[in-house]
Amino acid sequence: MNNRNILTTLLVLIIVVSSATFIVDEREVAIKFRLGEIVNSYEEPGLYLMIPFINNVKKYDSRLLTMDSKPEQFLTSEKKNVIVDSFVKWRITKPQNFYRASKGDERIGINRLSQIINDLTKSEFSKRTINEVVSGDRNALMSIVRTEANKDAGALGITVVDVRLKKVNLPDEVSESVYARMVKERATVAKAFRSKGKEEAQGISALAERESETIIAEAYKTGQEIKGEGDAISTETYAKAYNLNPEFYSFYRSLTAYRESFSEKQDVLVINPDSDFFKYFTDPTGRR
Repeated sequence: MNNRNILTTLLVLIIVVSSATFIVDEREVAIKFRLGEIVNSYEEPGLYLMIPFINNVKKYDSRLLTMDSKPEQFLTSEKKNVIVDSFVKWRITKPQNFYRASKGDERIGINRLSQIINDLTKSEFSKRTINEVVSGDRNALMSIVRTEANKDAGALGITVVDVRLKKVNLPDEVSESVYARMVKERATVAKAFRSKGKEEAQGISALAERESETIIAEAYKTGQEIKGEGDAISTETYAKAYNLNPEFYSFYRSLTAYRESFSEKQDVLVINPDSDFFKYFTDPTGRR
């Protein structure tokens, strides 16, 4: 056998082997058909045999996939609309079931999964108030949706790995209504605080005024007592000084009167020169 025949034989052998085998890698699952009828499914990677022209193979991606849903409007238990944006992590685990459920069209299977998630999410939201779905435990809500979805998705050959909410928003008209109500509630609370503060301020002011009047009255009383004691001491001192030398005391008081009376040059006094006021002017002893 010459080299050309050997090459031809090898080429034919390669073609026959390649058409009689197929590879399922770790990222795939596969279904083998015989004349259009499902024969077997392959969920593990490896090299498998098939009969050329009788068998054919269809492969699906077995990796974790993401279904990013369009935002949907759901009703809460208060009959209020909320706009929910979510996504689902899923994978094909039973390719035969997936093929039968989707009739060989992946888009049909994905749409059916989307409808299951949408119905369950709508049901869970209808049991909760706006406050519960916005600020409550979202993980618990999504865990319920994931668990229930897997019960229905099993028939599709799909396993739902996770369901997550990206955003929960109120429609514009509801947001404006909620905002207006919040503003009104805050204004009412602020008004109550201002009224209470004003009342307390008036009470504190009245108490301070009473305490101020009491302190001033006590201070005035104490001042008058001290002043009276001072006047008594002063009078007693003057009396003692006068009794020690009455003549000098009289002379000193006259000099003080002269100093105060003649302090301004432009002043004019109309007084009899012989009056007692001027007795020390003519006689230092005050005897005339």
